[in-house]
Amino acid sequence: MAAAGDLAGRIARLIGKTPVAFVPVARGYTLARRLRARFADGSSVFIKAATDDLTADWLRAEQRIYERLAGAPFLPAHLGWEDGDDQDDTARPILVLEDLSEAHWPPPWTARHIDQVLAALDAVHASAPAVADLNLSSFEDERAKMASWSRVAADPGPFLALGLCDRAWLDAALPDLLAAEAQAVLDGDALLHLDTRSDNLCLPEGRGAVLVDWNWACRGNPLIDAAGWASSLHAEGGPPPEALLGGDEPALAALFAGFWAYRAGLPPPAPGSRVREVQRTQLSAALPWATRALGLPAPRPLR
Repeated sequence: MAAAGDLAGRIARLIGKTPVAFVPVARGYTLARRLRARFADGSSVFIKAATDDLTADWLRAEQRIYERLAGAPFLPAHLGWEDGDDQDDTARPILVLEDLSEAHWPPPWTARHIDQVLAALDAVHASAPAVADLNLSSFEDERAKMASWSRVAADPGPFLALGLCDRAWLDAALPDLLAAEAQAVLDGDALLHLDTRSDNLCLPEGRGAVLVDWNWACRGNPLIDAAGWASSLHAEGGPPPEALLGGDEPALAALFAGFWAYRAGLPPPAPGSRVREVQRTQLSAALPWATRALGLPAPRPLR
């Protein structure tokens, strides 16, 4: 991990000012290092710094989007980039962005906030021609990873341990859940953010919604972004997924419910990671959505 002095020098080379202080940013779940850098003139920037090979690759993926779509209203201002050396922990890639810490980071949500995010997603999806030469992968390529009810069927223990349903309900529901997720349309020509959640978006005063964390960007069915967001939004006090999507969307409901059902009960991927907590929250809204969409009996949580 880069020492503060090394990082200050790199920031100074990139934007022409030397930070006088760094403040860690705790919000979000990425394993990259996140900091606010403050300057003597009172200004500040946001920094993401790679901590290993994986986060270095993620930052490079983000940088390609920021570079190609610079100035898009749904992006924070891109202020600097240095690729660096993956063999040197003090010189891994760093990305410098506009500091949006003073923006509204939901929840709470209002109807206007939700409309702003949907408008931003529409703009994202329409931006595909601008990134066509990046040859982004299709979300269809992720079907084997996304479609997870077969994994739950093979090892139901972690899912059942969450207490959201009993074994009898799961055995009866699995055929319908498996059939529905297989029908999900994943391919398409839209640019997808693919990680739309409240920790990855904010609403600066006088602007529309701004989306951050672009390392999962790909192309596919534009409904995917809203479907992936719908469960966490509902869990945070927003409308039910059906209202957000304008219909039941049983295939997408089953797909996302299965994705989180398989993962939410697993051990954390790294010490201190809160990703399972996030997945459990999303599952708590996605599973009822899938059962409503498919006309299944509602699961009774175990006490």
